[in-house]
Amino acid sequence: MADTGFAKVPDARRFVLGNARLPAALVADGPPGSGNDILPADIVIADGRVEAIVAAGTSPGIPRVDLDGGMVWPCFADIHTHVDKGHIWPRRANPDGTFAAALDAVADDRAQNWTAEDVRRRMDFSLRTAYAHGTALIRTHIDSIPPQHATSWPVLAETRQQWAGRIALQAVALFPVDDILEDCFCAGIAETLSRHGGVLGAVTYMIAELDRALDRVFRLAIDNGFDLDFHVDESHDPAARSLRHIADAALRHRFAGRVLVGHCCSLAVQPDDEAATTLARVRDAGLSVVSLPMCNAYLQNRRPGRTPRWRGVTLLHEMKALGIPVAVASDNTRDPFHAYGDLDPLEVFREAVRLAHLDHPIGDWPAAIARDAAAIVGRPDIGVIAPGKPADLVLFRARNWTELLSRPQADRTVLRAGRPIDRTLPDYRELDDLAGMRP
Repeated sequence: MADTGFAKVPDARRFVLGNARLPAALVADGPPGSGNDILPADIVIADGRVEAIVAAGTSPGIPRVDLDGGMVWPCFADIHTHVDKGHIWPRRANPDGTFAAALDAVADDRAQNWTAEDVRRRMDFSLRTAYAHGTALIRTHIDSIPPQHATSWPVLAETRQQWAGRIALQAVALFPVDDILEDCFCAGIAETLSRHGGVLGAVTYMIAELDRALDRVFRLAIDNGFDLDFHVDESHDPAARSLRHIADAALRHRFAGRVLVGHCCSLAVQPDDEAATTLARVRDAGLSVVSLPMCNAYLQNRRPGRTPRWRGVTLLHEMKALGIPVAVASDNTRDPFHAYGDLDPLEVFREAVRLAHLDHPIGDWPAAIARDAAAIVGRPDIGVIAPGKPADLVLFRARNWTELLSRPQADRTVLRAGRPIDRTLPDYRELDDLAGMRP
């Protein structure tokens, strides 16, 4: 039997979600998200779209679902994931949970197992999971070190087409930044991204030729019209400062495209005055930042037999105070970089609130997995509740923040175009043969 959640939505062309509570930050043209702003409202839905948002109890006399004060969110935007490497943990575990071991484990698994069929099945499993949780947009990084790019990008293109209308799937090329210094690689990655509509990205670290490599990345983006998305300073080493180099490069090239930087962990262990100088450059350069709290809490400051002193979250509060667009996202799922996770942005938000103190007040932090996250990657139409937009909504029985963030909300109802979807999660047993667990 299909799992469609707790809410019994009428099979009617026009109906009302009554007695709802909406996060103010996720309502178009609503009041600014301040304090613990949650707006009581009725949502009128007609022909799969939001017709109106009206005061609670004032909707027209048409079929009605009484949500009893339950919260209603727009569908989520998860803008930093790795669905090409998800779910390889059963066959390639991280022996000690460290970043270095994760790099080695993924490299070995990629070389031995990443056929088109393997990548396709794991990618589809990931998207079915995300869809069931209520996600409408995913940006994934695609390992693009040759020869893997020739396998994974065509699979990504096929998967994006298959999921069109359900999940807007964006993709970023992922490779070490020094690879861009090789002319043949530079030409090859440009051709791949142009063919498949990708975003240019790289993993940056403090190499001697970092500025020259970044200049090549920015020039390649300018010449081909690519946006940029970097993995940055995923380290607890205060000497890791490539974030400032990226900001300087964006200013130097007067880059007009979007630049997203992920992780930025080392910023939080640098002296306050140095971090403040870097953040000012990030603001001036127009960069956006995505933090990956679950994966970085797993990886950062890990030493066997020692309790971690720091959890890997970057300076989100300071960034937001400067007007830098910020988001949080899932990152890796059941692979050597993160043994856990389920591509559920609500889980990400719950853990981000706890790890980064995004509370008292919650304010407009919910936009970090919805409205703001989608806008950062060029889709301001996603992650917001507004008249005229598709009724792509997530309904919760939770009535307030403490109820929402205390439980997984596994009984949520997800509406796409006003109709409840089947929320049955795919069974891990589907992937047993890929892990060698059965013939």
